[in-house]
Amino acid sequence: MEFNSYWYLGLGILSTLLLIYVYQKTKDPRSLLLFLTMVGLGYIIETVIYNFGHSYQYYPKLIKHDSFYDSNMGAIASNALALPAAATFIATFRKNWLWILYFVSFFAGIEWLFLKLEIYKHNWWKIGYTTLGLLLVYFPLAKVCYRLFFQPLQGKLHSIFLYLIISPVSATLQFIPVMFFSSRYYELGLFDTHSKDTTAFGAIYYLSACLFYVWIVKQHWKLKWFKYVVTVCLTYVVNLILKKAEILHSQVWWDLAYYVLLSVFVLKFSLIISKHLTGGPKKMPNPGD
Repeated sequence: MEFNSYWYLGLGILSTLLLIYVYQKTKDPRSLLLFLTMVGLGYIIETVIYNFGHSYQYYPKLIKHDSFYDSNMGAIASNALALPAAATFIATFRKNWLWILYFVSFFAGIEWLFLKLEIYKHNWWKIGYTTLGLLLVYFPLAKVCYRLFFQPLQGKLHSIFLYLIISPVSATLQFIPVMFFSSRYYELGLFDTHSKDTTAFGAIYYLSACLFYVWIVKQHWKLKWFKYVVTVCLTYVVNLILKKAEILHSQVWWDLAYYVLLSVFVLKFSLIISKHLTGGPKKMPNPGD
């Protein structure tokens, strides 16, 4: 294993242990819902500044065959584990501004260290952007989101939270076979490599798909199973259209089947999460109870 990999794996393991600690102390699935919400928010931000803006580059040395997919793994360690786990800890235990300042300083220090170790590089990004984003937006917003989970969510709030929760599941499961098995690539001609094109268009794909999942979950059809039929057919047709347009290039025989099955899984997951969001106790538990 490469030197770089230990640092990223260490960060991922510490973040996972922190999330396990939070859940063990609270025994409340809302902590996991908050975690996924913050991952979803982070993914959307990354779509803008990283996927399209190429703000920075990670070098975890976990994927050998493509440097940009390798960089994506670094982004996952940061935005799918470290930052949302810290946000979940702060919000769930209702930590004050001193704790927020501590975590902001910790992540600024990690970013500085990774830069010095040359396992991470800024293109146009600055540590100050990370600091301000975490201090003024990300961590305070996590506290607001957690409080909202203790009331039945309906209407627009229900749709927003459902979208944020299901989107990282859809995105991660979509990209895993692409990055590790080169199952498909998208060709738009926007960037100089297929992996950059694929990452950018893949983000558009999952964000658009999740809009559909939220919409279909909120439809009150008598035949519940018909939602699955519509989802499978739409996924199949969209992928065929992308192939005909020569945007999608499948490289393994099971590629299309995987995406169809993934759509069924994400729809089922969306229906389960939707029910959780509409119910639940009105009173927040005391931290540590």
